[in-house]
Amino acid sequence: MSASTTADHAALEQLQQRVQELEKKLEKLQKKVPEDRVTLVVFSGELDRVLAALIIATGAAAMGQQVSMFFTFWGLNALRRGRKLAGKSLPHKLMALMSPKGPADLPLSKMHFFGAGAAMLRSLMKQKNVSSLEEMLQLARELGVRLVACEMSRDVMGIEDEELIPELEFGGVATFLGDALKSRTTLFI
Repeated sequence: MSASTTADHAALEQLQQRVQELEKKLEKLQKKVPEDRVTLVVFSGELDRVLAALIIATGAAAMGQQVSMFFTFWGLNALRRGRKLAGKSLPHKLMALMSPKGPADLPLSKMHFFGAGAAMLRSLMKQKNVSSLEEMLQLARELGVRLVACEMSRDVMGIEDEELIPELEFGGVATFLGDALKSRTTLFI
């Protein structure tokens, strides 16, 4: 072999080795690419904010994305279907009495005016044929949105299973982070 052929052969081997290294790096990067998922933390228990979270969640689910909603602290009130006082400690009874007993009782974040603002918003939504919060929750379940109630918040606030709507999952921060790490979009509402 001539010197130029040997040099060409060595250059080709280096190039092939470099291509293999790049392919390995690309394979590692592809494993880290987020999926078509949306994860939302619903911290707020206010009507307009929970509605916004549900609109985003159902819109993403309708577009074929996997959606997970993690309800924590005041956001848990959107998942309530009533209030139970029997068998609770005094602080948990007080927490239950001071908290909305379900989606119909959620206040507005602004202009609540002792419930008049929320009633007016619900009335305007009905006039404009906009789904109510309760209908949006049902739609979310029908579209396969994963609804997760925070275990720690439930324990702290004294919210029991029978006070919550059916078809919920229960989990902690690891459940939320497991979804968020795979998601292209993560929102805190």
